[in-house]
Amino acid sequence: MSYLKFEKALMTNLQESLPRELLRTNRSGAYSCSTIVDCNTRKYHGLLVVPVPELDDDNHVLLSSLDVTVVQHGAEFNMGLHKYQGNNYSPKGHKYIKEFDCNKVPTTIYRVGGVILKKEVVFQHYEDRILIRYTLVDAHSITTLRIRPFLAFRSVRQFTHENSVASRDYQPVDNGIKTCMYPGYPELFMQFSTENKFMFKPDWYRGVEYPKEQERGYASDEDLYVPGYFELDIKKGESIVFAASISESSTDSLNELFDTEVGKRTPRDNFFHCLVNAAHQFHIHENNDDRYILAGYPWFKCRARDMFIALPGLTLSIEEQYYFELVMKTAQKGLDEFMEGKPLSVKIYEMEQPDVPLWVIWCLQQYAKEAGMQKCLEMYGPFMKRIMTFIEKGNHPNLKVMDNALVYTNGTDKAVTWMNSTVNGKPVVPRTGYIVEFNALWYNALKFCASIAQLDKKNKEAEHLEKTAEKCRKSFLDMFMNEYGYLFDYVGGNDKDWSVRPNMIFAVALDYSPLDQDQKKSVLDVCTRELLTPKGLRSLSPKSGGYNPMYIGPQTQRDYAYHQGTAWPWLGGFYMEACLKLYKRTRLSFIERQMVGYEDEMLNHCIGTIPELFDGNPPFNGRGAISFAMNVAEILRTLELLEKYNFK
Repeated sequence: MSYLKFEKALMTNLQESLPRELLRTNRSGAYSCSTIVDCNTRKYHGLLVVPVPELDDDNHVLLSSLDVTVVQHGAEFNMGLHKYQGNNYSPKGHKYIKEFDCNKVPTTIYRVGGVILKKEVVFQHYEDRILIRYTLVDAHSITTLRIRPFLAFRSVRQFTHENSVASRDYQPVDNGIKTCMYPGYPELFMQFSTENKFMFKPDWYRGVEYPKEQERGYASDEDLYVPGYFELDIKKGESIVFAASISESSTDSLNELFDTEVGKRTPRDNFFHCLVNAAHQFHIHENNDDRYILAGYPWFKCRARDMFIALPGLTLSIEEQYYFELVMKTAQKGLDEFMEGKPLSVKIYEMEQPDVPLWVIWCLQQYAKEAGMQKCLEMYGPFMKRIMTFIEKGNHPNLKVMDNALVYTNGTDKAVTWMNSTVNGKPVVPRTGYIVEFNALWYNALKFCASIAQLDKKNKEAEHLEKTAEKCRKSFLDMFMNEYGYLFDYVGGNDKDWSVRPNMIFAVALDYSPLDQDQKKSVLDVCTRELLTPKGLRSLSPKSGGYNPMYIGPQTQRDYAYHQGTAWPWLGGFYMEACLKLYKRTRLSFIERQMVGYEDEMLNHCIGTIPELFDGNPPFNGRGAISFAMNVAEILRTLELLEKYNFK
């Protein structure tokens, strides 16, 4: 029995199948994404979506979709599916689906009368190339496949419409054609592993509609260009591979290439393997050997904070220390450039955010747990010293160490924490001054760097760091601990934010905490009572003013709800780490039950991964980006912590 498998009853019920999405990626940041019935419901969906750096910093949809028609005895059975205006679906090819399985590669079985056709799809690891293998499992007579490509050639943030500028030119290539709709775009090669006929019948399919964009309050319809169709005969038992790419394929080796790519895939046969597969999808490898962690799909770039939070879970927790070191090599170069006031040569965004260097230290602390303190000192000791000196000397433009040894940040006019939603250019949650997680991270950084410094006989900083940490600890308690047993979210001047938010959990979860045991338990209890959901911690307690747990509606409405009650799995990871540190093995079964809430998501939303956030109220629907690095990472890190406690 496959782990990710859907039977005919679900696949043919669009109310059930359309909300389930499927993502395939490669190492360049290109991807292929649609629903499990191959009906695009977002402008971000497409069969071949690639970065085009010559044009801009966005991904671009080249090949939107591919309709396959089975022809027997002159009768045509089109297996495509598109939504058009007026809630019309055509040509309703989903009714031919017998089953869908996503164990190693996405596989769809179609049945039309006596014809059984199997479709398997892979995205090549290191090339912008989608490969689709069609196998005629059974047929009682001569069978022809007619394959019609739908082209877009536009940014994922825009739409294409019928126009006279789009080029209709194409050139024959080996077993296929190449074409390019607009100047500046790469040529799209569409080729097969066997001979075929291309019939040039250019047309625009008008009024294709994307319901997910309607839900988000955006424009939602476009026209797609179809240059014609390919036609080829297929025999019972025969397999034919289609390739769409921005470079020409060697058609003689397409079958072999497909098998090779399948062999590289992690089978998604259980919860853990699904998460490992998802973790690998965030890996980005640039031509100059820079390595990155993408924040999420389909619209996020590599963001500094996200990368350092996600990196340990996505690498160390699945025994991929080598990849941690490769990413950190790129990140170290970028952070050093930032600290030296140089232009960044790496593609890491938001490096200037004030908590980024604090998360770097936390990230390296996790490395020390896996590789050992001595190895961490050898690899990153000087780097950490540069970071701490940079902060202490006040060289960061928006992170200052005050006389009380706490760090201070100005977030009045610009969002500077992970709660970064804005409306009309202003932060929805203007967290400013002494911010609770910044200072928990700062105390943790002081203590960890002191322990590293003690290993280095040449480093005389340990005593200074310890003294600063002790002063920071006392100031932290004076500043943040309130009479109700939880922590202020931020304190700016005389303004104390009494909102019950999850950011205080870091003061309990981090290895070095300024709180004593009773204070930790008090904070954890408040988080449990008011913030915990089956999908992580809420960003705001239902008892606090402004609670808005449903992330729905137009952009502004969603921006107001983004951090006002929605639930975040990555915060749940730190919550569960805090539970284990305080209560040890007595909380194992409780945390295992929490994991069940995440495993349920493997068959929902984007299958095999975790979305960006969830509504804060039942039924806790997944929202936002379809696959989010920090969430996948923290669930993997929690699973690793569970395993360690189970073997103690």
